[in-house]
Amino acid sequence: MKTVGIIGGLGPETTSEFYLDIVFTCQKKDKSARPAIIISSVPMPYQIEEDAIANNSGMQRILPFLTEEAKRLEKAGADFIVMPCNSLHVFIENIKESVSIPVLSIIEETVKFLKNNNFNRVGIVSTSATIKNKLYETAFAENNIGYETPDDFQQAKMGKYILNLVTGQQNNKDREGLIQIIGEFKNKNVDCVVLACTDLQLLIPQHPNLKIFDTMKILSEATVKQILSA
Repeated sequence: MKTVGIIGGLGPETTSEFYLDIVFTCQKKDKSARPAIIISSVPMPYQIEEDAIANNSGMQRILPFLTEEAKRLEKAGADFIVMPCNSLHVFIENIKESVSIPVLSIIEETVKFLKNNNFNRVGIVSTSATIKNKLYETAFAENNIGYETPDDFQQAKMGKYILNLVTGQQNNKDREGLIQIIGEFKNKNVDCVVLACTDLQLLIPQHPNLKIFDTMKILSEATVKQILSA
């Protein structure tokens, strides 16, 4: 059984949920499985975090924190690293270069999931940073997967919802607003919608006519598979 190192994302609740999901999923697959997990909670100043989420600015200030924690996880004995945060995957190549152990990509795992399940056109709900850096758009285009994204007004709303989540101030209006934005994708002929922000799973949106997939859950399944591999 392999040891996973987790780099905490923007928002402690997400890391906690990801940890629990790995533990419970491992036990569902193998009752005797007790996964070895090392978590690094990145000591990032709040202002840097807020600027990245709400204003999509100062992202480069985050990179030194991530590479330092990746190195620390490798020294602590992790066999591979995961990062349950979509926006921070803009630095995935930098993180991979900073260590000698594998680093799973939430974007690559999501692409694999969509292709394996024959989804050809996808709605993307994410932070402005993820949209601006075209993390999913580029990966989808390279794999012949069509996509749709919210308009600028909807994206501004998304930034507020996500910041509320990270700061623990979410409410039912945020959930209703998210569901409304997702509902608009129905008019764009998408096969499904992906929550390309791991914090959004905390709002647990559902829609009667659209399949919604949480990228954090997809990464969790891939992580468990790697943990249990020989």
